[in-house]
Amino acid sequence: MSHRSRMRCLLPLALSAALPATVFAQGTLEAPAVKVRGILPERLESVPGSFEIVNRKALDARAPFSIKEALDGVSGVHVVDEDSMGLGLNIGVRGLDPRRTSRTLLLEDGMPIFLGPYGDPSAHYSTPLERVERIEVVKGAGQILYGPQTVGGMINFVTRPIPRDGVAGSVSGAVGNQGFRSLHANVGYGNERAGFMIDALQRKGDGVRENHDFDVRDFALKGRFALTDTQELRAKISVYEEDSHISETGLGVAEYAQNKFQAPTGNQDRFQHERTAIQLQHLWRPTDRMTLSTQIYHVDSTRASFRQINDPGGNNGFSQIERCPGGVDRNNLANGAQCGGRWRPRDFAYTGIEPRLDFEHDLFGVRSNAVVGFRYHVEDQNREQYRGDTASFQDLSFARANSLPRERIGIEVRALSYYAQNTLNIGDWAITPGVRIEDVKTETVVTRAGGAAGFSSLTNNQTVVLPGFGVAWNGLADTTIFGGVHRGFAPPRPSRDLDDFTIDATQPEKSTNWELGVRSRYVPGVDLTATAFLTQFDQIVIQSSAGRFVNGGESRHAGLEIAGRIDFAPLMNISHDIYLLGAYTNLAVAEFRKDGQNPGDGIFAGGRLPYAPRHLGSLSVGYRHTAGLDARIGVVYRSMQEPDAPTRDCDGDPLSGVCGSIPGFGLVNASINYRPEGSKLTLFLSGQNLTNREYLVSRVDGMVAGRKRLVFAGARYDF
Repeated sequence: MSHRSRMRCLLPLALSAALPATVFAQGTLEAPAVKVRGILPERLESVPGSFEIVNRKALDARAPFSIKEALDGVSGVHVVDEDSMGLGLNIGVRGLDPRRTSRTLLLEDGMPIFLGPYGDPSAHYSTPLERVERIEVVKGAGQILYGPQTVGGMINFVTRPIPRDGVAGSVSGAVGNQGFRSLHANVGYGNERAGFMIDALQRKGDGVRENHDFDVRDFALKGRFALTDTQELRAKISVYEEDSHISETGLGVAEYAQNKFQAPTGNQDRFQHERTAIQLQHLWRPTDRMTLSTQIYHVDSTRASFRQINDPGGNNGFSQIERCPGGVDRNNLANGAQCGGRWRPRDFAYTGIEPRLDFEHDLFGVRSNAVVGFRYHVEDQNREQYRGDTASFQDLSFARANSLPRERIGIEVRALSYYAQNTLNIGDWAITPGVRIEDVKTETVVTRAGGAAGFSSLTNNQTVVLPGFGVAWNGLADTTIFGGVHRGFAPPRPSRDLDDFTIDATQPEKSTNWELGVRSRYVPGVDLTATAFLTQFDQIVIQSSAGRFVNGGESRHAGLEIAGRIDFAPLMNISHDIYLLGAYTNLAVAEFRKDGQNPGDGIFAGGRLPYAPRHLGSLSVGYRHTAGLDARIGVVYRSMQEPDAPTRDCDGDPLSGVCGSIPGFGLVNASINYRPEGSKLTLFLSGQNLTNREYLVSRVDGMVAGRKRLVFAGARYDF
């Protein structure tokens, strides 16, 4: 039986397992004792590591355009704005490569949201901000309760709760330059016993580069039902669709100098993504000191990309369409409408069940909070590639019906995870030991490669024990001093593109993560967090070229994060408020520790890790009045970065655009949010890159320019 068949069988069985004692439950249906929460515990002062929360109030005040702007003020987080709204999200934490967020665990209400959390941890989807109640960013030892990516950090998007007091919802719309327009509607009804909520979103725009228009639709339905006064059942289904002309291919050096915002084959290039996710949760609180939660999830994703240029800058710095008989004049690439290209259709499905028990106990006379649980997770992936020389191949259905795939790869994953954590509360101290065990089996089978039929397979088995230990001290008022260490793990990564039947898979990444910090609100109106961190990798994985991964050996990341906010209203006892809001990360060390085994990989001792800027910063000054006005202006800064270590000879192909550093840059942003006192109507205006600075953001597959000035305005009505 295949993994996909087992997935279909698992869902009804898991649902049955998620409803213990429901049939025989007795009692009246009063307000459930179970609270909605994210990945952080209720007692934040006991968290033995660094974390930051971006709540709904902060999101409304800033009116961010995308996830990138929402996370700009979070220390240690580096987001590369490769496209206009984060459709291909690139988030790195503490010097880890941000490419497709593959080393930062992304969750929605505690459920992983990658294409394949183990087999292909790529982020081509993130929860729309319109559905988000708050964003939780965790970088410390608390990561061991989640996985599989525990080497950097994790981000959990907590969605809006279902109303409990009648009808509630909102309608909002926004328009801006670059053809941007957005419409969002949310409505729900509920009481203490049950409720539902419907959420719908559509976003369109022209994108960063020419011919990069996009159309995104997201629909979600949530439900809640109190089975008894101690049990609750929750369900959510979401459907996401993207149809864009955003190409992943950048520009050669000459093209970039000519017009950095061009996309020569953007009219033909396409990216299509369909995603359906189902999440079920059963919560049972038999006593005030115990909660048993069981989560079941299933995600199906289909993504297909078409491109006509695979290698940028192949002709004196100008790109050429690779599959076009007779060639195409570089100054008239619109003729690409008559040419072929390559399709990369890929299907992903994964299912998991995760029971978890949270309970308080007084073993040995010490007040403690414990968490124990396990997860069973399976994945099924199918990857194909088609190439053709005629315009007919621009249609995927035609390509599949009239040609054999040049490449066909199947990946199946079975992962068992076990975890336990206990927080001992002794006076002003919270001591938290914990452990996570990951048992992962990955089978990769290739039946076509290089356009030929054949067979090769590779099986990877990994069982790792990941301990963690943290301490928090709360001896000062509204102040926590914390420290911790945990073992990090990321599964092996097979190469995504093959020319033959050789399957190259990396060794798993293992790291040791240390941190020491303080968070304090000791002074009214002053909120400050500072953390020193050290991450040491036994084996770090880097992308040596598009679709290829190699082990980079030992590496070290060390630095300091500072984030804070100063509100002068409580300091000066005035009704209106001037505030400062900032974050700064100094990544003093982000380097390879040894020379690589293959000189062509560009790995050498002391070399700077890719996409690891030494300085990350943001600073805003704002004004807020009780009449409902909140306005701010600020700057975000990224210092120089190094690109991926290239396998190609940069001396032999210096105009490809993949070689050379990425200069530092600073961007000016501003926003105004106005909601009159007692009104249900909110007006907002937001501007990004107000000085219209031109800057380079990536060289992963050629040179990619950052976003031009973007200004958008909108309104939201809450009811």
